[in-house]
Formats: sequence, C-alpha cells, structure tokens
Amino acid sequence: MKDSVVTVAVAGMLVSAVASLIAAPAAVADGKAKEKCYGVALKGQNDCAAGAGTTCAGTSTIDYQQNSWKLVPAGTCETIKTPNGHGSLAEGPAPV
Repeated sequence: MKDSVVTVAVAGMLVSAVASLIAAPAAVADGKAKEKCYGVALKGQNDCAAGAGTTCAGTSTIDYQQNSWKLVPAGTCETIKTPNGHGSLAEGPAPV
C-alpha cells in the first residue's frame, strides 16, 4: 500500500513537471527572454491577446494600437520609436 502511494505521488510530480514545460510561455520558448510591448505593432501584426476590440493575433485595427502588443527582446520595448512615441510595457487605451 505504501509503495502505491509513493508511486502515485511521484507520477503526480512528473505530470506536473511535464505540464509546466509544455505550458512555458512563448516569451521564453526560444531561450531568449522577451516581453510584451504595447503600441508597436502594425495593423494586423499584433501578437495574441490584444486589448478590447481585438480577439487574438493579427486583429489590431490600426498601426501602433495602444492596447495591442508584440513580443520583443526583453529590455528593448521602451526604446522602440513609433510615430506616437515609444513602445510601452503597459497597455494603453483602446482606439475610439
């Protein structure tokens, strides 16, 4: 009985470890740290989970939409220049 409890516990830990690897965010999937950068994507070129008025990747409606984001190398977001200023680590307002 004790052996089966230990086996179940070890199996649970293995399943949990594998699940965490599978669920690794795209931001580190290639081994290079990335961050969400708002307001830098061109129309229809945002990465998934944009803000209000969009559903997922490629659904931004205007260039440099402040509530849509693109993954960029970590530490570079706020140095990216756009016609509206620089990229932002925080979501801006939805377009009107």
